Amino acid sequence: MQKVFYLKTCGTCTKILKMFDLSGWELRELKSAPVTEEELAQMYAHAKSYEALFSRRSTQIKARSIDLKSLKEDDFKKLILEHYSFLKRPVFLTDQEVFVGNEKKNIENLEAFFTNK
Repeated sequence: MQKVFYLKTCGTCTKILKMFDLSGWELRELKSAPVTEEELAQMYAHAKSYEALFSRRSTQIKARSIDLKSLKEDDFKKLILEHYSFLKRPVFLTDQEVFVGNEKKNIENLEAFFTNK
C-alpha cells in the first residue's frame, strides 16, 4: 500500500508532491475524498499518536473555538475524522511507515525513503 493524502489547493502539498516520483502511489485529495477511519487507524499504527497527525494550523480550530490544551487522544481522532482540515498534510502512507506534514525533518526522511526504495 502506498497512498498520499493531500489538498490540491495547498501550494506546499503540491510542491512536495512534485519532488517525488509517485507512479504506483494512490493520490487522495482530502477535500473530495476524506480519510476513512480504517486509513486513520493505519496512520496511527505507525505514528503512535493522533495528536502527531493533527494539524494545529486548521482554520477550524478558531472557527469552532477549540481549546487545544484540553484535547485528549480520542478528541484528536474524532476531529480528524470530522473535517479534512484537521489532518496534517501531506501524509505519505506505506505498509511500513508514515510521513506526516511539511517539516524539514519529515521532507528529509521522505527524500531518504524515495532514494533507498
